[in-house]
Amino acid sequence: MADDLRYLQGRLQHFSGDVIGEDFGLKEVMEMVREVAPLDSPVLLQGETGVGKEIIANAIHGLSRRKNGPFIQVNCGAIPETLIDSELFGHEKGAFTGAISQKRGCFERADGGTIFLDEVGELPLQAQVRMLRVLQDKNIHRVGGTSQIKVDIRIIAATHQNLHDMVKRRLFRDDLWFRLNVFPILIPPLRDRKEDIPALVDHFVEIRSKELQMPLLPKLAPGAMAPLMGYAWPGNVRELENVIERALILSKGRPLTFDSIVWPNDNEDQGKLTTRKDDFSSLDDAVSKHIQQALEMTKGKIHGSAGAAQLLGINPSTLRHRMRKLRIPHGRQKQKGT
Repeated sequence: MADDLRYLQGRLQHFSGDVIGEDFGLKEVMEMVREVAPLDSPVLLQGETGVGKEIIANAIHGLSRRKNGPFIQVNCGAIPETLIDSELFGHEKGAFTGAISQKRGCFERADGGTIFLDEVGELPLQAQVRMLRVLQDKNIHRVGGTSQIKVDIRIIAATHQNLHDMVKRRLFRDDLWFRLNVFPILIPPLRDRKEDIPALVDHFVEIRSKELQMPLLPKLAPGAMAPLMGYAWPGNVRELENVIERALILSKGRPLTFDSIVWPNDNEDQGKLTTRKDDFSSLDDAVSKHIQQALEMTKGKIHGSAGAAQLLGINPSTLRHRMRKLRIPHGRQKQKGT
């Protein structure tokens, strides 16, 4: 069916094999992903808007036995209430005004694969009842249909809301929450995993520069990472991606800097340090502290991708020279001092 082909072209996705941050800020999350992926248990992804819940859902699907099946994503908050049944369960021809042909819904399209219910907390209560039946019986009815249709699906749900609190306020059914909350995974915000920022920046620079058809891959200017590391990122990874794209547009072939980026007013002071005159440090002390912070974020790694040298925007040999000069222990020297 042409309808199915158009839909699948937009909805089918497969895991590429890499999740940026899986060795650093998302290490615990990915350990949980690998534990649950081979099973068919429902998974509930929790975290702020923009943390990358879709990426983690893709990873679960891609590491599962269903990886060659469809991955159907549904944004529950974007479907008008009057169209929810038709979108999720499909409809028969003539089921309502405008139903000029039969349509398969998201659950039916996900047969043999995974359905990702993003922003599941936005579902109206009546839709939650019908969702519960699918979870219990793995059967659906198309709107206007009489026959049961068996579906073989794995459900991954995601939300930025506190569903437990919504249950208490009777905005979300407790029985549905119990069904979805079998294996909850909390994805930390970007401000709590800033060690992932250098690798994310490299990734977004490469992806967005290709999309913008830039002839050469732009490089970062020395020290360009500093404002990114000092910002609180209320919009998380999605906000970082937008900032990178804006910087690429403004770069005009020059090395990328982020000093000229206009940060939201509510957060403009979050990355700034307030220092009293009495507490003002010497330049060597300030540089030493800055280097040690970079080493902590990179877990002692100096060179290469996501290393302290890249984070600071300097050559690794220059960084080692400054560390020796400032007597900052590292590697074997650090072990001797402990």
